[in-house]
Amino acid sequence: MKTTLVLLKPDCILRGLTGDILNRFVKRGLQISGIKMMQLSDEILKEHYAHIADKPFFPGVMAAMQRSPVIAVALTGIEAPTVARKMAGKTNARDAEPGTIRGDFAVSIQNNIVHISEDDAAADVEVKRFFKAEELFGADKEISALVYSPDEIK
Repeated sequence: MKTTLVLLKPDCILRGLTGDILNRFVKRGLQISGIKMMQLSDEILKEHYAHIADKPFFPGVMAAMQRSPVIAVALTGIEAPTVARKMAGKTNARDAEPGTIRGDFAVSIQNNIVHISEDDAAADVEVKRFFKAEELFGADKEISALVYSPDEIK
């Protein structure tokens, strides 16, 4: 089982889409192993988006991400980062396929509803950035047994 980070961005919160988005992940079989609402500081945003912090558009990203609190969610399941990213669709929501979260709820590259860890390595770093160990709970074995076949659960 892997755990990935999902941030429900301010555009998601302010548009009242949090329930719709969380529902999609849970219906798919990913389990919520941590969840909290938080206002993002300049420091955490600069760390989280270090790969674009020197870009001219970064101040706009910071402003958008601080427009309201976000909801940080740790989702657990087999290949959770890959599954969640496929569910989200392309980062530029105008290019995201219908049926994906961004394809159904967004038309912007910046206001694209969710941030999702890129891969397993990023997920490991990002989950620790937003959650303390004591704020995370493992996947429920009984629910996992309903979602996965016994040979998939290790």
